[in-house]
Amino acid sequence: MKNNDLLNLPSVSQIMQIAEKEKFHNNRYVKYLIKQELQKFRDVAKKGRLELDRNSIIQDILSKVSLLSDSSIKPVINATGIVLHTGLGRAPQSKKIINKVAKRLSAYVNLELDLENGKRGQRQNHISNLISSIVGAEDALIVNNNAAAVLLSLNELAEGKEVIVSRGQLVEIGGSFRIPDMIKKSGCRLVEVGTTNRTHISDYEDAITKNTGAILWVHTSNYTISGFTKEVLIEELVCLGKKKRISVMVDLGCGEILDLSENGIPTNIVVGDVVKSGSSVITFSGDKLLGGPQSGIVVGKKSIITKIKKNPIARTVRCDKWTIALLEETLRSAQEDLVGENLTLSLLMADRSKIQKRVENFLKLIPKNINRDHKMIIEETFVEAGSGTLPAEKFESIALKITSKKYSPSALSNLFRKAKYPVIGFIKNNNFYLDFKSIIPFQEKFLLSSIIEALD
Repeated sequence: MKNNDLLNLPSVSQIMQIAEKEKFHNNRYVKYLIKQELQKFRDVAKKGRLELDRNSIIQDILSKVSLLSDSSIKPVINATGIVLHTGLGRAPQSKKIINKVAKRLSAYVNLELDLENGKRGQRQNHISNLISSIVGAEDALIVNNNAAAVLLSLNELAEGKEVIVSRGQLVEIGGSFRIPDMIKKSGCRLVEVGTTNRTHISDYEDAITKNTGAILWVHTSNYTISGFTKEVLIEELVCLGKKKRISVMVDLGCGEILDLSENGIPTNIVVGDVVKSGSSVITFSGDKLLGGPQSGIVVGKKSIITKIKKNPIARTVRCDKWTIALLEETLRSAQEDLVGENLTLSLLMADRSKIQKRVENFLKLIPKNINRDHKMIIEETFVEAGSGTLPAEKFESIALKITSKKYSPSALSNLFRKAKYPVIGFIKNNNFYLDFKSIIPFQEKFLLSSIIEALD
């Protein structure tokens, strides 16, 4: 085509007439997408490089619009082996919990209404007593993530004052959550003590001034330091805090509400034990080992938690009804049964022999013609929990190693990712793997469909 063939490009209205017959959702959005795609063809036509005729252009645009107009959030099959995968939404939610919550929230709910007296209630009341009873705290609240929990708590405890932190605990999580930055944004001033590998109680004591607002202890949940090290115990800091009348705040990051060591999950730090230490405020995540929705949980002394609830920032980071209901159901389930409907724990606790049987049974379902061109080998693997949880621990697992006569590992990864039921595996040593540690059992039928689609 030449530049003057710009005149032969279809108009937005022409494409819309055809699109309306396809019954796409939201005509305004469809029109926006058509304009975007049509502009790409205009840019190419201006350069005299357009090769498609009008009908082909229309079909190409409609095909792309069909994909783009669909929901961008899709269910995927996590075959990375990493159960708490941040890119894939961290803790997966069971259908049973989702259905229970959906039934309750399908219409109006008493989010901020006290049904007993008919007066205005507090959304935190639906969850605070439950959390407090589980961890043994005086009071609790939830916000939209642990970063918010840390910022909010620091702001209430020490705005305009100094916060003392060990240099060995100035962590970065996920490339955007940095303790020094959080302290600064909370309106506090960071005071570093000790060294990267060794900090003593005397370092904290020497740093205390009349302007000290809080002592912060941070759990280095996404890395470990070994060798010549020294870390001050939380209990020691609490004693110092009582002596100097200074609040001690603990950021646990991941946070465990149950001791899972007998169930194949190494004990990190149990929240209840930190509560017993006498810490004023403790923050941790709701979407890691708790297995709940994205949320940050704050527990501690009632006098302080009450103030935090009244802090103006608390409203900006509050959770909606869905988060509250999902976390509540997750916690209730875990209390009735150690695992309950908690998919995170059930996946992490599954031992290698159990996973091996699943994989062996799954292999029997794969059509023989696929096995001729694509070799699948069962291989033992070691995987991480993910999201900075238990970074030094490896979990035993089983994976399918796929080698193909037709496709490279990167091509295989692309085919699986773009299947009707997207599958996210990983490449290692120039081989493509599907690790079953993180594959939810009910998704295996969809995985089979994706294997057939990608390799048949």
